[in-house]
Amino acid sequence: MNRRQTLVAGASAAAILTSFRLIGLSQAEAFEVVKSDAEWKRRLSSAEYAILRGHGTERAGSSPLNAEKRVGQFACAGCDLPLFSSDTKFESGTGWPSFWAPLNRAVGTDTDRSYGMSRTEVHCRRCGGHLGHLFDDGPKPTGQRYCMNGAALRFIPA
Repeated sequence: MNRRQTLVAGASAAAILTSFRLIGLSQAEAFEVVKSDAEWKRRLSSAEYAILRGHGTERAGSSPLNAEKRVGQFACAGCDLPLFSSDTKFESGTGWPSFWAPLNRAVGTDTDRSYGMSRTEVHCRRCGGHLGHLFDDGPKPTGQRYCMNGAALRFIPA
């Protein structure tokens, strides 16, 4: 393989990996719920699509779920998988719904290196939808803060 072929192959591989990242897939993950981009656009609102499939972030304080105090569960807006219990929700003061732990086998994580920093991205383990980020500044007992976008979640009262 000559230098030109190597460069073309490298650029092609980078493009493929970038496309996997843009649709919420890492090299090692396959999700149970898989839809085409057109199907996701039909199923989700524009805000849900921008966050779940486009890895966006809603404006702080914009989600009604930030103030949700009822007993219930918070499910993925993409595939309805229950993700968090209201028992683990807390007021973080950040403007986003925050939890100190997810439900068992509900979420996955990946490294997000966007914006010149390294953060832990949280996604739905069933559909791969981007939910938010995980930080190590939460309350006991875990010390973790799952800082989630409200548009990525649906509240299901108990």
